[in-house]
Amino acid sequence: MPFADVAEAEAFLAAHPEVRSIEAFLIDANGVPRGKLLHREELLAAYRNGRPLPASILGLTINGEDVPETGLVWDVGDADCWTFPLASSLTLQPWRTKPTGQVQLAMHPEKGLPAAVADPRRVLQRVIAELAADGLHPVMAVELEFYLLDSARDAAGRPQPARLGNGSRPDAPQVYGVLELEQLQPFFDDLYDACEVQRLPVRTAISEYAPGQLEITLEHRSDALQAIDEGVRYKRLVKGVAAKHGLQACFMAKPFGDRSGSGLHMHVSLADAQGNNLYASEDPTGTPLLRHSIAGMMDRMRESLALFCPTANSFRRFQANSYAPLALTWGVNNRTVSLRVPGGPAPTRHIEHRICGADANPYLAAAAILAGIRHGIRGRLDPGAPVTGNGYAQATEFLPTDWLTALRALEGSDWAREAFGTEFLKVYLAIKQVEYAQFMAEVGEQDWRWFLAHA
Repeated sequence: MPFADVAEAEAFLAAHPEVRSIEAFLIDANGVPRGKLLHREELLAAYRNGRPLPASILGLTINGEDVPETGLVWDVGDADCWTFPLASSLTLQPWRTKPTGQVQLAMHPEKGLPAAVADPRRVLQRVIAELAADGLHPVMAVELEFYLLDSARDAAGRPQPARLGNGSRPDAPQVYGVLELEQLQPFFDDLYDACEVQRLPVRTAISEYAPGQLEITLEHRSDALQAIDEGVRYKRLVKGVAAKHGLQACFMAKPFGDRSGSGLHMHVSLADAQGNNLYASEDPTGTPLLRHSIAGMMDRMRESLALFCPTANSFRRFQANSYAPLALTWGVNNRTVSLRVPGGPAPTRHIEHRICGADANPYLAAAAILAGIRHGIRGRLDPGAPVTGNGYAQATEFLPTDWLTALRALEGSDWAREAFGTEFLKVYLAIKQVEYAQFMAEVGEQDWRWFLAHA
């Protein structure tokens, strides 16, 4: 999507004289929205001339700390880099107590330097452009799982599922339970209303595989960048609506050790210039192009894993029989594999990528998926026969199960440098290496329980 025209802002201000503040944000490497709260008098200038943000804003840890090793802090004097609003992103935040606007920013490719190279949205744009040059146009949809948690902790100080409308606290999975959805109706009503205001194409809601775990799907888009933009804004919206209800929406990959983790499932197909699905086939395994795509993703899965699973917690999600596969497997209408070709009519044939945790940055996850697809098509790779039955039991090629190994695979990948850009990888890996060191330096409760008295 291009940068926005000032007429969009003029129309918004005229239609909403009650709005005094506008949240202007971009998405950093960790998928965290960062930005400023603008006064309405500043909005037109941001559209006409851009809005400066410090270079370091795209070189922060998940805790918002500077990472000098990115080269975006002291090396460049933490210079101002110019951002511009994205077209069609200016809207309201209905969950605010006072009328407030929202607009998404992105770094300008030239005026946003030196930080522009680290903008994750630009990484995805780069991959989409390369596919388009080959006559291939990705169609994508986002499916996000999350936990709805109480603002109060339990007696042990740990998070706990939100109480339902009847006052009870769920303590059983109740997969696809409709009564659980009914009891959360005030939250869902506000969420759907907010999505309508923000023009987000939300569809089915389900109670997922753990108490308090929910999933809402977004409609597929023929413009893959639009699909991911909407996924990012949806995540921001869910957190805002939850907070309005005194709750917390949690997108950790594995917030509870004994309960299901939360994933980010990506649905993808390829279309030609006329919008025809190039994966469409009466054969459930799809066209040769679909199988090349699967083979490419499988071939580069190890090098992409640090983008799909960007935290130490990400890897806690992968357990046997958890619907979170971590193997180089694919299959048709099979949820025990990493890459699933859903059933359904031939025109809807597509691939569901099931590895990402809900903590993944959607821009980077989508970029890695599409770059893998391009790799497979260009090399005419073969994925082998699809798995039938239990994919966990039949898996023979497994992905790394720890964060450090995944980071090293990304760091050593010539393919990743070509696909995502050397400059971007420098920034991303610097951030993750600092996060890894900080995480490993912290001694937690489990260490004390296991080793304090017995080591």
